[in-house]
Amino acid sequence: MTEANIDGGFRPSGQLQLGVFFQGVNSGTVWKAPESGSQTDFESFRRIAQTAERGLFAAFFLGEGLRLREHLGRPHALDVAGRPDAQTMLAALASVTSHIGLVATQNTTYNDPADLAHRLSTLDLLSGGRAAWNVVTTDNAWTGANFRRGGYLDHADRYIHAEAFVETAKRIWDAWDDGVIAASPSEEAWAKPASIRRARHEGQHYSVDYLPRLPRSAQYRPVLFQAGDSPDGRDFAARQADVIFSAHPKFDDALEFRRDIVARSLKAGRGANDVKIMPASEFILAATPQEAREKKAWVRSLQIGPQQAIAYLEQFWGRELQDYDPDGPLPEIDPVVEETSETRGSGFHGAKARQLADQWRAEANEKGLSIRQFVSSKTSRGDATFNGSYTEVADRLVEYARTGAVDGFNISPWLIPTGLDDIVNHLVPELQERGIYPTEYAGTTLRENLGLATPLRPAAGVADNGVAVGGRHA
Repeated sequence: MTEANIDGGFRPSGQLQLGVFFQGVNSGTVWKAPESGSQTDFESFRRIAQTAERGLFAAFFLGEGLRLREHLGRPHALDVAGRPDAQTMLAALASVTSHIGLVATQNTTYNDPADLAHRLSTLDLLSGGRAAWNVVTTDNAWTGANFRRGGYLDHADRYIHAEAFVETAKRIWDAWDDGVIAASPSEEAWAKPASIRRARHEGQHYSVDYLPRLPRSAQYRPVLFQAGDSPDGRDFAARQADVIFSAHPKFDDALEFRRDIVARSLKAGRGANDVKIMPASEFILAATPQEAREKKAWVRSLQIGPQQAIAYLEQFWGRELQDYDPDGPLPEIDPVVEETSETRGSGFHGAKARQLADQWRAEANEKGLSIRQFVSSKTSRGDATFNGSYTEVADRLVEYARTGAVDGFNISPWLIPTGLDDIVNHLVPELQERGIYPTEYAGTTLRENLGLATPLRPAAGVADNGVAVGGRHA
């Protein structure tokens, strides 16, 4: 049995939480199966959110797409593309759910802190304290062109800008004292103006002088998620986030990531258990191990077909490859680009194309793989996929709970809107039988259900941590 060996006073809870990531833009969602539903109709979002809530999931998570993905200069038409606005969709879902958390991915580069903090406060209030913000940054000129800000933010500054943004948002959420609003009609005024503070920030990228417009929610303020995996991103999460949406679901990798985040959290002056970790993951399950293996092969065949395999290589080669046989060897011709772009997402960004092509041809030749087989192996999400019978996978997850390697998993369903049905109907009861999954919601707010402490409100005129980051707070 693997020992946790996590220093710094970390204490495993022995419990796991589940979240669901409705991706909307990706190659992992099967849209060609007869059971595939709409990626944009509200009914799909309602169906999967209510299924997740029936399974006591902690959070429903939406991504953000600031520009439609492109392939060789035209819209990428083979995968699901385009997402409804996250906050609008989550506001609608708040009215048809009662406990599940509502996580909106929102960019610090192309929002303004006072406006975004107000919109997130609104979602938090109308949902009864179930809102969360997944904090992301963007610096590439391709996305910036949509906002007439190409090259707006230097890559090295993205977390400096983001930290000042988040600190300002927190001060906005801290601005109203308790008991500001009149508790009864007999009071003289509806609000006590002296109990509402101004939030100010002057920094490199923007200035804010704002009198916040809303009181705090039932969970004090929205929960903060963060997904950066670079050293700067991890430090940022350790200082600011409540939950990390990580890329480390494989057990040994997850354990090492936990150790790293505990060390960074302690260095930032926080507790060893203050930051929860929920890695991205895919679950392909069935009643028996053999059925699960067959189901996985079928899912993979739908995720990466012949056209998708060729398009995947085209993104790295930078040229049309339609004359190549998907079941033949990798192209012998070289890419026409030195470095791949971000137009199809971060997974395709910044690769040394010619060097990569040489490596891939050698690897495919050595393993005897065709184009389709090779691309399938590169996009198989092997590290992020739990495949097996319900009993097998539940047994594997016990070790994650025992050691505290993760606090749960953020599941990306391969099928919308029924992709959680077998997890909720079969895996969740297995986890509950093993005592590692909730049998009821702990409370009504997301913060309660994730086991997060209520933030400490700073004294008037004092920044959250006593330090202004990336500018000057007041």
